[in-house]
Amino acid sequence: MPFSSLLLSFVSGEIVDLVLQTGSVAKTVLFLLLAFSVLSWAVILSKWRLIGRARTQSARFVRAFRKAQRMQDVVSVADQFRPSPLVGVFEGSITEFKRQMGTTGSIYNLAAIQRSMQIASSEEITRLERNVTWLAITGVVTPFIGLFGTVWGIIDAFHGLGTAGAATLRAVAPGISEALITTAAGLAAAIPAVIAYNLIIGSIREMAARNDDFALEMLNLVERQQVAQAAEVRR
Repeated sequence: MPFSSLLLSFVSGEIVDLVLQTGSVAKTVLFLLLAFSVLSWAVILSKWRLIGRARTQSARFVRAFRKAQRMQDVVSVADQFRPSPLVGVFEGSITEFKRQMGTTGSIYNLAAIQRSMQIASSEEITRLERNVTWLAITGVVTPFIGLFGTVWGIIDAFHGLGTAGAATLRAVAPGISEALITTAAGLAAAIPAVIAYNLIIGSIREMAARNDDFALEMLNLVERQQVAQAAEVRR
C-alpha cells in the first residue's frame, strides 16, 4: 500500500477515534455542523449543474436567435433551450408582442414589451438564486457553532483540571481535543460554503447582465419588425 494511503487511513482513523471519544455536547455540535455541510454541498452541486446547463443553453439560444430571419423561427425552437434564462426573457416579450398584435394588428407600445422582459428576467434570476442564501447562512453560522463547541471543550478541560487537582495532560487532553475538532469542523463547513456562494452569485450576476443585453437585442428585432410593418402598410 502506498505511503499516502497509509497516512490517509491513519489520519482518518485518528479523527474517527477523536469524534467517538467526545462528549454529548461536542457530538451534538458535530452533528449540526455535518447537517449544515451536507445541505450546503447539496445546494452547491445542484446550483453548479443548473448554472452550467443555463450557460451552455444560453450560448446556443443566442446563436439560434441571431441566425433566425423571423421571430416565428425563434418561437418554434425556444423550447429546446429551456434551461436558459434567456428563453424566459424571450417568452415574456413574445407574450406582450402577441397581445399587442392581437389587439391592433401592430406594435404600438415598445415600453410595455421592455417591461415584460424586465419582469421575466427578474423571475429567471430569482429562480437561479433560490436556496443560494443557505450557503451564506452556512458560512456565517457554522464558525460560531464550532466556536461554541470550542468554548465548551475548554470549559470541560478546566473542569477536568479542577477534578484531577493537578495540571496534567491527562486531565485537560479530552477537553482540548473536543475544542480543536469542533473548531476544525466549523471551518470545514464554512469555507466551501463561502467560496461557493461568491462564485455562484458572480455567475448569476453575469447571467443577469446577459439577460439585459439580450433584452436590448430583442427590442431591436421588434423595432425592425415594426418598421417593416409600417413600410408594408404604406405600400
